[in-house]
Amino acid sequence: MILSCGDALIDFVPAKSADGRDVLRPVVGGSCLNVAVGLARLGAPTGFVGGISTDLFGTMIAAHAQGSDVDLRYATRSPDQTTLAFVHHVGNEAQYAFYDAETAARKWTYRPDTIPFATIDALHVGSTTLIHDQGAQQTRAMIDATHGAVTISFDPNCRPNLVTDKAAYVTDMDEFAARADLVKMSDVDFDFLHGHDDYATQAEALLARGTSLVVITRGPEGALGWHAQAGAVEVAVPKVNVVDTIGAGDTFQAAMLFALRKLGRIGRDALKALSTAELRKVLAFAAACAAVTCTREGADPPRWAEMAAAWNDLG
Repeated sequence: MILSCGDALIDFVPAKSADGRDVLRPVVGGSCLNVAVGLARLGAPTGFVGGISTDLFGTMIAAHAQGSDVDLRYATRSPDQTTLAFVHHVGNEAQYAFYDAETAARKWTYRPDTIPFATIDALHVGSTTLIHDQGAQQTRAMIDATHGAVTISFDPNCRPNLVTDKAAYVTDMDEFAARADLVKMSDVDFDFLHGHDDYATQAEALLARGTSLVVITRGPEGALGWHAQAGAVEVAVPKVNVVDTIGAGDTFQAAMLFALRKLGRIGRDALKALSTAELRKVLAFAAACAAVTCTREGADPPRWAEMAAAWNDLG
């Protein structure tokens, strides 16, 4: 199984009513839940770790996850309210206003000895859970509990409007990146954290510290990947009619983990032995899946039936 740990929330996305008025439509989201849903829809056994409310919105979240075959046995259900995010589009970028005080996701804690890590291939972490001290501390405790036996995947998925101490946040994200086997971030996240676009230098520094794979996504400009053995690879993204970019990065992350698992490269040692051809296929498949998500409203990752031909065409 692959586990995704972090945020589960409700996005209120812009829409139009039948009479043409602007309205907001509630859609299940949260970066780490989206990753879990994306993985499960492609066919990988996947579980979600994090806080999910028992309120109306939490019930929507649980139904959405289970409808995509995400295992919730390691999630924590509580009566605390659900995190809400209101979405505003600026160009092709989605910006968010979060309501996240005293929520089920915010108050999540890791329960020691509840996850049999010997049965887990990979653990994905990131996003808003790591912005606040408690979430970051609890996530570190969970990573520690794996005792280095599980592949750690990390995507900061930065939300600048939630960051109150940028210097401390950057230090935390650097620490999580240094502990991860796979680091993926968008060009926007990279600029927020590092203030430049010298991706190669940062990637090489992470590889030198033990990270196996570093990936930067650049929206319509495609993706870049660096691997200690496979070298540097660049892939284009398919041209599509973009309806909504919400969840595209999460879909990329999910598809990348799925592809690594399908190739038998998800384990820590196996990931280190990734070939150039395999890396190119992994990134190209992830880009193809993300492109499909961009053609639909909200975070709506594709299922394997939609992507099997694309996988086979990649050789």
